[in-house]
Amino acid sequence: VQLVESGGGSVQAGGSLRLSCAAPGYTYDTYCMGWFRQAPGKEREGLATIDRDGDAAYADSMKGRFTISRDNAKNTLYLQMNSLKPEDTAMYYCTAAAGRWCGLARGCYTYWGQGTQVTVS
Repeated sequence: VQLVESGGGSVQAGGSLRLSCAAPGYTYDTYCMGWFRQAPGKEREGLATIDRDGDAAYADSMKGRFTISRDNAKNTLYLQMNSLKPEDTAMYYCTAAAGRWCGLARGCYTYWGQGTQVTVS
């Protein structure tokens, strides 16, 4: 399963970005999809996750600023990020799991994208 992220970039504090992750054709393998991020020197952390039924979960620190969504027809995942802060600077990864709910359990996910860099200054 190939997950292709896009939408990262550089933004000033307070700005917004929308990340996308495309996985065309892999409907079973992408039952549960999520976004993680990893800053230099830190562990990869879960941000938000959503299944094909639209049930979503967020890390407590992301609630209110980040919104996850997906378009099942396009098998594309999104992450709308608002009020960005310098501490949001990281590589952002899309991930997917087949046929089960994974929540924010990193080890549950099977497929990972290459990541897209977000830099907030």
